[in-house]
Amino acid sequence: MFDDFLVRAVLAGLGVALAAAPLGCFVVWRRMAYFGDATAHAAILGVALSLLLSTSMLAGVLAVSLLMAVVVSQLSGRGYAMDTLLGVMAHSALAFGLVAVSFVSGVRIDLMAYLFGDILAVGKSDLMIIAAGAILVVSLVGWRWSALLTATLDEDLARASGIDPRREQLVLTLSLAVVVAVALKVVGVLLIAALLIIPAAAARPLCRTPEAMALVAASIGACSTTGGLQAAYWLDTPTGPTIVSLAALIFVVTSVVGRLCYSRSRAVRAE
Repeated sequence: MFDDFLVRAVLAGLGVALAAAPLGCFVVWRRMAYFGDATAHAAILGVALSLLLSTSMLAGVLAVSLLMAVVVSQLSGRGYAMDTLLGVMAHSALAFGLVAVSFVSGVRIDLMAYLFGDILAVGKSDLMIIAAGAILVVSLVGWRWSALLTATLDEDLARASGIDPRREQLVLTLSLAVVVAVALKVVGVLLIAALLIIPAAAARPLCRTPEAMALVAASIGACSTTGGLQAAYWLDTPTGPTIVSLAALIFVVTSVVGRLCYSRSRAVRAE
């Protein structure tokens, strides 16, 4: 079964989608939509450092992604708005990464592969890494779900309940960094950022509870991945952008459905 490249691509996409869905909900709720892009941009610096130091690519990307998560968590709320902080760090890390790449001699780097990924080229080792990362992230979020949700809804309520909001934010950012690090090489910056944000945003108009939103977001991410792979196979289009395009179409549909349902409920109440 695992000798079929399309099956491996589907499993890899499902693993990333299922891990990204609950995190994406918190990203949407906390208005941290820029964080996925920021961490992915920082991961480019990890790629360059790995090549310069002749170390494992995963180790370099994971180290820089985790460092970004820790720095963002420590600096947030200290005079900088989250979007400003993420914007500065994202573009700075990307610029430093591209400068570092220029110092790598004797190695040709296809930056497009890291930006857009090549999910069809996922190997068995890549699949194992994605599976391990997905299991780790889903387990961590499941364990801290209640505390993360309370800290997201109201920090004062979280403190009154004995929950440290900054600790929960650190847990969230570290989980996001792990997802970006394990998925960057095979699905790219575009796909992981999109799978963090779009399924959660698409699920929001359809759900009434946080748990339902996470489950629906996971379903939308899985459908986007499998449907996008099939569409790319039929239409001979780039796989990553096709997956994202399908997710965007689902977002449009759910937004329209949500708006119609809202208008209908208001009309019923008015009667």
